[in-house]
This record gives sequence, C-alpha cells and structure tokens, in this order.
Amino acid sequence: MTQSAPTLRDHLNTDPNCPPALAAALEAVAAVSADISTLIGRGPLGGALGAAVGENTGGDQQKALDVMADDAFAAALAQTPVRWFASEERDAVEELNPAGTLALAIDPLDGSSNIDVNVSIGTIFSIFEAKDDRDASFLRPGTEQIAAGYVVYGPQTAMMLTLGAGVLLFVLDREAGAFRLADAHLTIPAAATEFAINASNYRHWSRPIRAYIDDCIAGDEGPRGKNFNMRWVASLVAETHRIMMRGGVFLYPGDQRKGYERGRLRMVYECAPIALLAEQAGGQATDGCDRILAQTPDRLHARTPFVFGSADKVARVAAYHDLPESEISPLFGKRGLFSA
Repeated sequence: MTQSAPTLRDHLNTDPNCPPALAAALEAVAAVSADISTLIGRGPLGGALGAAVGENTGGDQQKALDVMADDAFAAALAQTPVRWFASEERDAVEELNPAGTLALAIDPLDGSSNIDVNVSIGTIFSIFEAKDDRDASFLRPGTEQIAAGYVVYGPQTAMMLTLGAGVLLFVLDREAGAFRLADAHLTIPAAATEFAINASNYRHWSRPIRAYIDDCIAGDEGPRGKNFNMRWVASLVAETHRIMMRGGVFLYPGDQRKGYERGRLRMVYECAPIALLAEQAGGQATDGCDRILAQTPDRLHARTPFVFGSADKVARVAAYHDLPESEISPLFGKRGLFSA
C-alpha cells in the first residue's frame, strides 16, 4: 500500500456493486471507526474505556467503550440512508432515518474484555436492503446481505469488506485520515496448520469436536499426520483477521453448559457477516455441520455455534459429525476417513 492507493471513498464511488446509499453508510462506518481507533490508541489516557457500565440484552457485561462506540455509530448512521439499526448493545431494532433504504446490524466493539490488556479488538457490521418491517429486515438468510465487514483495531487499523463480489482490504492511513486499498482480491490461504478454540472447555464439547481437536493435538503421530498450532485470542475480530490473512480454522461450538447450548456468538451481528466474508474469500462457514448463510435467525439476538476458515478444514469438522460412534470414541484412535 502506498499513499497513491485509492481511498475507500474513491473505490466505493467507482465500484459497480456499491450504489450511493450503500457508499454513504460505509463511509460513515469508516469515519467512526477511525475516531474509535484514535481513542483506543490513547489507552488509559483516553479514560477508563474498559470500565464496566452494565449488561446488554444477552447478559454480557458492557464496557464504557462498548456504549461509546454504539452511540457514535448510531449518531453517524442517522445521517445516512440507514433506516433500521440493530446493535448488539441494544434490546431492539431502532429507526434512524425513516426515508432510508438500508438496514445495518453491528457489533460496535467486539472483544471488549481485551480493552485494558492492549489486545486487538474490533467492529463487525452487516448491511441488508431494508424492509418495511424492522425485525424482518434482519431475520433473514445471510445470503441476502448486500455488504459485510469488520474493522480491527490493532497495530494497524484495517477494514475487511465485501460487497458480494470478493473481499477488499483497506488500511487506515493515519496521516491522511483515510482508509486506503491494500488488497483488492483477498483470499484465505488454503495451506495452514493452525486452529483456534478455547481448549479450557474441552470437557463440555460434543464427541465430534473433541475427536477433531484430539486428532490435531496428536500431530504427526495421529491420523492427520501433521503437527498443528493452537491459537486463542478471545477477540472474534482478531481471530478472523488472522484466518483471513493466514488461513486455518476457528471453532466456537455449542456445549453442555447452561446457556452455551448454541454457543455464545450471535448470528446477526457476528456470524452472518463473517460467514459472508469467509465465503467471498474462498473459505467456508458453518455451525459445525450446516452452512451459516443458509440459515435464518429466529430472533434478533439469536446465537449459533460457529466454525469458519479455510474451506477444507471447515468441511473436515463437518465430516467428523458424520462419523459412526465407533470412529469417534477412542482418544487418538485411527479414523480411517482421515488417515491420509
């Protein structure tokens, strides 16, 4: 990327997949994200950003920056053609611009538990064409998204974006105060030996998930015949960005704990937009078995198990769910389907 690289605005104004209304909404998201990046960069000098201030509708603890980001996005998007606004931090869909034609869902600040430890956090968003009914604008298959993306606030502030025709990577040029195009055809690398999962929950997982992880941990002596590395950042955006850039697979399965039967990630605000990005970059995204984008959430804050990343690895996780019980039970047992 150089200072001559097109800005986000330049690109959106010439992209045939981006009508003016959509461009306006995306530019507003980018502008707020740049402001949030500056605030995060100040750390404790910017105030107690990680201070607990309450709980959201899903029972997750809200941090001060969660609420600040939510308010900032809502205020900016109200000046655009966004009619319906659905946020992880709000109980219900709210109307921003009655004349708007778009419906935007957002996780304003993903990974907020990492604010005080200087780990990458982010923003995830999804955009649909608005319907007259506010809830129906979001309770629909992910295939109907017209745009999706995330912003990761790390050493670089980067925006990953799809308009339904591939994936674009923009990086914030801090001197110019604008996002610039860094990669116009980003794809998830197929060859990778990394998996991301919270291994502390091993005892709660289903047998297929245990079997998959057991075989990865068995390394070159196991049925996979190769060594793997495990990653876990506890920031979905950070995990996603690593996989988009480097390949691998992310797993957040449902498990036996109360409240975790469907995992903890939300379909509308997190999984559907990331699934669209993954597929547009040549990867896959499922609930462990079935394609995420083909599913319709039954409520605004619906949760789902989530597996995404390099296509062959996501497909392999699904295949473990089809194994007979005799193939799953033995620890590090020979699994003929995967011995190669």
